[in-house]
Amino acid sequence: MHLSILLWGLTGVLGRGIDLSEGLLVWYRMMIVSASLFVYVKWKRYTLRVTAKQLKLLIGVGVLLMVHWVFFYGAIKYSNISVTMSLFASTTLFTALMEPLVTGKKFDFSELFYSALAMCGIGLIFYTDTNNYKIGIVLALLAAFVGAFFNILNKKIVTELPSSIVSFYEIFSGFGALTLLLPLYIFFFSPAKLAPTAWDWTLLMVLAIVCTHITLLLSLNALKHLSAFTLNLAINLEPVYAIVLAFVFYHENKELNGWFFAGAALIMTSVVLHALLAKEER
Repeated sequence: MHLSILLWGLTGVLGRGIDLSEGLLVWYRMMIVSASLFVYVKWKRYTLRVTAKQLKLLIGVGVLLMVHWVFFYGAIKYSNISVTMSLFASTTLFTALMEPLVTGKKFDFSELFYSALAMCGIGLIFYTDTNNYKIGIVLALLAAFVGAFFNILNKKIVTELPSSIVSFYEIFSGFGALTLLLPLYIFFFSPAKLAPTAWDWTLLMVLAIVCTHITLLLSLNALKHLSAFTLNLAINLEPVYAIVLAFVFYHENKELNGWFFAGAALIMTSVVLHALLAKEER
């Protein structure tokens, strides 16, 4: 379980190391993962048949995943890994706030406290930012917000289909949507380069195969032996792992002030308290 979460945390480190703009980085990542998942599905002899209703939902969620990843890597490019991952942890709180509006689930007002705690942490990071990372901060919050909808809409479909089939359709749909938008993206944002270098390809393969495809299988295997709560609570450690890796590889701790650590601590505390509340209610 922790190996899978550590590998998820490594995605930010790899994203910063790949010398491509966020749109192209996500396009190459989705292309490689789509091919990898297709080979895996065929090897396991899973059927790709889905209903029209399921396909429509899978395509929609896949587009959301693509947008989420573009915002996520854009945040890293415009700020750094530590800032992005600390704010990315607010996905759990966004999910708690938005799920009642999307699914009709009864709203729990006690979650307002944890959301307010997280917002205080976000405010500390945003208003005490001394490195002009505000564009990255906004993109990180957008990534967390879109990620919340991805989690909410994905919750039902993963109970109907094998996870590898769900992942294939969603990532391939996101790849297709981004392919259609890529000419516009290149025209408006004029990325410095379009093709990866040999080193970029190496990092992209690790990002796509090890940190996306294999990590999915590791987490599913862990879920067979652990409760969903234990896995979800541990997944909240992903930003912590990512920030530690950012300190090791890029020495980002030298770029951050004390207010950042106070804000990040508030966000992490709110996420853990919310998870414990959810377990107690169940």
